[in-house]
Amino acid sequence: MAKTVTTSTMETSDCVEETKCVLAGQDEIKCDEEDLSPDIKEWSKHQVRKWALQLNKTIAEIMFQQDICGQSLMLLDTTDLKEMGVTFGPAKLLIQARDEVVRLKKEEPTSSKYQPGRPCKPYPFNRYHDTYRYIESSILDTIESGPSNLIEPCHEYKAFINTPVGNKMSKFIFEVIRFAAACMNSRTNGTIHFGIGDMPDFTHGQVLGVVVEDKEAYAKELKSATERYFEYKHKDAAQMCIKHPRFVQVLNKNMTSSDKCVIEVDIVPDSTICEENIYHTFNSGTTKSKKKEKQFYVRDGGSSSNLYLDTTSGKDVEKNYKKFIDSVAHLSQRRKTEEEKHLNVIKSSTQGSRLSQIITGGTLTLDKSNFEQYVIVTNKSHLRQFESLGFLVELNPTAVLDFDPESAKDGLLCHFKQQSTVNVHSPAQYKITEAVEDIANKLKLTRNTSWVFCNGSIEDEAPSDIGQWLMDKGASVRDVISFLCRKDVLPNKRFLVIFLLLSTVSDIMDPLVETFTTFWQELRGTEQIICICDNEKAFTSWKDLIQARCGINITGRCIYELGFAEVNGTVLSLFSKNRRANRFLPCGGGSKVLLKKKEERSLNTLDVLCMNQCEGGNENKIVIEENFYRGGKVSWWNFYLSEEPGSTPFIKRDKFDFIMNTIIPDLSSLRKACALFNLLHAPGCGGTTLAMHVLWALRDRFRCAVLKDSNADFAEVAHQVVKLLMYDHKEQLPRVPVVLMIDDFDEKEKVFDLQQLIEKECIKKDIQSKSAQVILLNCMRSESSELTETTEDTVFIGNNLSEKEQKLFEEKLVEIEKTHKNAETFYGFMIMKKNFKTEYVQGVVRNTLKSFSENQRHAQLLAVLVLLNVYCKGASLSISLCEEFLGLQPKPVCGTVKVEEGFGKFSTLITSCLVEGKVVFKAIKMIHSSIAQHCLQELTTTHNVSKASIADLLLTTKELYESTQGKDKLLQDVHHILVKRYHSAEEESQFSPLIQEIAKETPGMEEIVLTNASKRFEKDAVISQLLARYYYLKKKDFSEAKQWAQKAKDLSKDNSYMADTSAQVNKHELKKGIANCKNETIGPDKLDRFLKMAQAAIDGFKETQNLAKKESVYRLQVKTDNCAFNTSGCLGEIQVGVLVIEILEKTPVFSSNNVHHDIMSQVLSGYVKLQDVEKSDQWHNKHRSYYIVLRQFEDVLCNLKGSMKKNFDFLENFYVNLGSRFGMKDSRDQITQNELLRCFKVYADLFCKNGKNKTMLKLDQARQFLEMQKAATYCGILNFLSNDISTEMVEKIARQYDFVCAPDHKPTVTEKINLIYVNVVLSRIKLESSLVKPYKKLLDLLHQIQRGHVPLSDYLSLHFIAVVLLWPQQHHTDGRVLQKCISQIRTSYHTEMKGVYKGKWPTVHFFLGKKPCGYERLVTLREIKKCITAGPEQFASMWENGKIWKEKKVEELLCRVRGEVKNHLILADTCVPDQKVEVNPFFRSQVSGHADGSKVSFFIGFSIKGPLALDIN
Repeated sequence: MAKTVTTSTMETSDCVEETKCVLAGQDEIKCDEEDLSPDIKEWSKHQVRKWALQLNKTIAEIMFQQDICGQSLMLLDTTDLKEMGVTFGPAKLLIQARDEVVRLKKEEPTSSKYQPGRPCKPYPFNRYHDTYRYIESSILDTIESGPSNLIEPCHEYKAFINTPVGNKMSKFIFEVIRFAAACMNSRTNGTIHFGIGDMPDFTHGQVLGVVVEDKEAYAKELKSATERYFEYKHKDAAQMCIKHPRFVQVLNKNMTSSDKCVIEVDIVPDSTICEENIYHTFNSGTTKSKKKEKQFYVRDGGSSSNLYLDTTSGKDVEKNYKKFIDSVAHLSQRRKTEEEKHLNVIKSSTQGSRLSQIITGGTLTLDKSNFEQYVIVTNKSHLRQFESLGFLVELNPTAVLDFDPESAKDGLLCHFKQQSTVNVHSPAQYKITEAVEDIANKLKLTRNTSWVFCNGSIEDEAPSDIGQWLMDKGASVRDVISFLCRKDVLPNKRFLVIFLLLSTVSDIMDPLVETFTTFWQELRGTEQIICICDNEKAFTSWKDLIQARCGINITGRCIYELGFAEVNGTVLSLFSKNRRANRFLPCGGGSKVLLKKKEERSLNTLDVLCMNQCEGGNENKIVIEENFYRGGKVSWWNFYLSEEPGSTPFIKRDKFDFIMNTIIPDLSSLRKACALFNLLHAPGCGGTTLAMHVLWALRDRFRCAVLKDSNADFAEVAHQVVKLLMYDHKEQLPRVPVVLMIDDFDEKEKVFDLQQLIEKECIKKDIQSKSAQVILLNCMRSESSELTETTEDTVFIGNNLSEKEQKLFEEKLVEIEKTHKNAETFYGFMIMKKNFKTEYVQGVVRNTLKSFSENQRHAQLLAVLVLLNVYCKGASLSISLCEEFLGLQPKPVCGTVKVEEGFGKFSTLITSCLVEGKVVFKAIKMIHSSIAQHCLQELTTTHNVSKASIADLLLTTKELYESTQGKDKLLQDVHHILVKRYHSAEEESQFSPLIQEIAKETPGMEEIVLTNASKRFEKDAVISQLLARYYYLKKKDFSEAKQWAQKAKDLSKDNSYMADTSAQVNKHELKKGIANCKNETIGPDKLDRFLKMAQAAIDGFKETQNLAKKESVYRLQVKTDNCAFNTSGCLGEIQVGVLVIEILEKTPVFSSNNVHHDIMSQVLSGYVKLQDVEKSDQWHNKHRSYYIVLRQFEDVLCNLKGSMKKNFDFLENFYVNLGSRFGMKDSRDQITQNELLRCFKVYADLFCKNGKNKTMLKLDQARQFLEMQKAATYCGILNFLSNDISTEMVEKIARQYDFVCAPDHKPTVTEKINLIYVNVVLSRIKLESSLVKPYKKLLDLLHQIQRGHVPLSDYLSLHFIAVVLLWPQQHHTDGRVLQKCISQIRTSYHTEMKGVYKGKWPTVHFFLGKKPCGYERLVTLREIKKCITAGPEQFASMWENGKIWKEKKVEELLCRVRGEVKNHLILADTCVPDQKVEVNPFFRSQVSGHADGSKVSFFIGFSIKGPLALDIN
């Protein structure tokens, strides 16, 4: 019993807890009640449950099961609830909550949702498929009325909300029959509305709505009632005149759906049905004894009157009845006349042609519309409309401003996103808080359709009522419109705003009216606006509202006589067959698969080339060919048109067949996910055209695509490439590979970044790589016109045609001259046809620029374009910018002046192009790189226009940087020509080519250009850094340089490169000061000043090192950032150390003789203190002032050697153990290493030579020798495998280590480990050397070290050599120790190198050879290189693509190991049965898609990251 009580108590407690939240604040109840009727009695049982769920879920379900509606809820008390199973506590709370709702409604009548709303139109008469809906509390603008012209319907309103549930059907039938008979007798159309309020309880015509649970029952009962109520002879006529009930949905005030509707019945007493009949009705008695009463109803004003009353014998009534009967014939004739008159009003519409004209801007084709982009503004849609809105998908709108808060649930967005890709946004995302193009880029504004929810329902934002919307959301939607109408976002005058009125707008406060007004103001008129609705009533309402709000008549910009089906057909007919055709991709076995439009648009970074590309198109062949031959970029149409009958085939370059027949098949066979092929070309020699020609020829066998934007997010590109690869393949293997063309990348590093991300994406998707899945065709400009070395994965196209190619160009010219009248201006073609002859280009340029005048606007713009094209690949100027600058006003109609014409005679030197950047826009560029080069030369020599003056014009002309499309791209290009430097292996360029050539052409002007650049890029740290570099390198103005360096640091506080520049200023100031001293002795004052500079420089370089480490750690978290570690801080500190040594050597304290030199070495090593030196100095009085200065910097001086050694060791470790990806060499790395060698020589001369110190122990001398030979670290010793050290020197080093490691010399752990390294390296250089210890003895030494205490700093070096030596072999196996070492080396690698290995690959120092045991089984990279007769570039290429492992000599040299895949790693078999060793695949993609247990074979490489599996088969 006690247990039962406890349970009951717990249940009651739970109920109380559930109910407490309701009473916590009555505001919540009030808010939730807004969706319910103010009168509880009207609530259905569903609404009662909805209300009760806010209180207690259990009680709500109990009440629903008991059929508690609003009326019964008002009668409930606690006893009733208890009988239903509700405990006392929750029952009391429920009753209290109910009473509180009643009280609140009484106290706050103005909060009632039945407060009158705004006027609206009734649902279109005798229509059932319109999408019209009522908004709760709005007021129908038609009063209850009698007959007017008989065609215009009369109306009658019934609130129908106070009718008891049991009486609703009988009430409905009675009122409909009465109203119907009255309309039929009066011969007038009419509509009776149920759910529309009337006086005195409501405003006349107020929309209330009623809940109808069984709509079918109303239709059935009405049909049945006509048979009962009308005379038998008239029942068929009645059923034809009384239309089926229409249930018009009622929306909440905030435009969300409710469960209410208005029931409407239309009466249409057609003259052919009613003729001259009269219609009596009878009440239906419930029993046989009850007599049926006869009625005769007619419309009498706003009500229906019965003229036939049996119970009344009044003569007036009888007189009225007879009089009406006599008038029936006249009424019938009048009805017939009005019907005929109404039919004559209907006229044939000409709005189809108006729609075609407006939506295309006059071109009458959407393939070449004057409008480049479309913006849609729309409201509440209806399911019935969707089948007629297919044209929206084809238009591919840039943005949709959607005012339907339920669009994503079951509205237009739900329908649209099934067929196309969308990005859903809130208006707040369009607020300008950063650079405009950055916002557009984040929104992907010109990539996918941006769907903007303008009335809530995104990010938990509630929708607003019409009356509240302007206050709540108007400002944010105005921000959206202002953003879209900016000239730097969408093309000026070249986008069309389509107001698609899917619901009738009947309120001047409607958001669409405000939206129209804002667009009208922003666009300064209606030329870029069209309004589409599907009926005249909706149009009339809209037109009147706009007239009232804006004072303009928009009839001429409206389409309203066409249904949406007709609009849909008209718009779709404006697309060519090609635009609307299905597009196909190749699939396995020669089959093809449909590429759905939605999927293609989701690949928005790629231009996908389909199998049936261009088929069914109607492009103008003449225009397309002219654009290409003049110098425009080749398009797929050029290849398609060249294959048409009667055309000469597209010119095949000599390398075309080699690429198709050799390169592509070779790459396809590679066992890696993403293979790379480089097509290098001299600028303007047809490299891009050749690459696209290859893709065109491959489109039936490969899935081909072109990367649209070289600056796109590579992670997203990789995702889309793999999506294209896997599209509709399902489980079918092998897949059709993807060929992705990438064009105009600045650096190969970016290409490798993309390749690596594609590999990672393939791994993520578990894609097998038995052959190449993706082939990257990298089309890249080469600065050189001649390629020095051809490699396995590289083809070079130079500016020199072969005889065969020249012949093909001659033949093509004959065809061109037959079909084109202006072939002489086809400079792009003619330059190649003339075999790139300089004389031809010079002649064209000189002749074209004859009339050049620097004062003319179009000449200035050409000069700017020329300068940009010469110094920045792919530079262009947006058409919008050119129009603004040249004063050309575009118009959204046919006949707009082309921007090329604004350039006058210079128009033949430019061509249009499409730029895929942060936003997509049209632009102009120079037709050919050689044209641009010679134009710049001609402007300088003939017209006396210097590069400096053009650069100055470019930087100081404000109009170029105003809000136009392409502004960000222009700023990027300008930034590029100022900053971008080019490096060679011999030297590092100090400035960009433009700055260097300005300094050479007009000395001193470069300073003005850079100063103006700092004003144009005021907040740009890199430009401030550039100024700092200019002042300390060129002008030697270190004070000015420091100011700019500090500004750069302030603008980019955590950037290691800015910190390095600041330190470099101090270093160069110190260097300049020392140089000025020449051979003079440095006095105390200068010493003090120099050491202060050195101290500042060292501190700056240490800051650079710390920031570089932070950057590198951060990059580990950013997958797409593969920038290498910034080593400049380490090198800079070493360089300052060398300068300090040079300073001290010029002071009398350390400069006299070798003894003093050794003393300086001791001081800088920290072995001797300055005060001890001073005491022993016989000239200490004379040198006192020096010692005073030196003691101020004693901390820096005493740690100098340690700091330099630390940085030397770090950089040696960095460059020896980490290599550039795939063997790529960076020229800047070589420059750094050359400088390191210079500095190390100075270091070694001071710290590693004995001088005349004969008292130095032999052991110390040996250690100094080892350090001087860079053999004091394992990295230095490993480096002997790749540098040119002599065998004799390695043997000498081995002897020294034997001496140092003698037991009585107490060698350090590091020295013992180094001894092992020296023996292994010497064995690979000279195996027969007597100094190579027996392998067994070396293993014993290794085990001895492992058993002892090993410092953390030696973990990595020990574990690496242990893995190499302990790899299982006959007679020497220790699997347990080896596996432990492999685990520890991975941990050590990540611990020691994680701050620096980003963007690098671990160097493979040894490979496992075929020899069974000992040193001979270790193969070095040097031995592999000997097997291949290839230069460095080709060897790197073979290494990267894996072809090196197919070389027979290499296969004979290396041991192929077997193993099995497990958890994306490999368990390698060994010579010991049952002993497997875990190794990492060098390319993880080679094991992706392989199930655990899959058998593989591979070569083994040893790196400091652990053993690696190479060439996995």
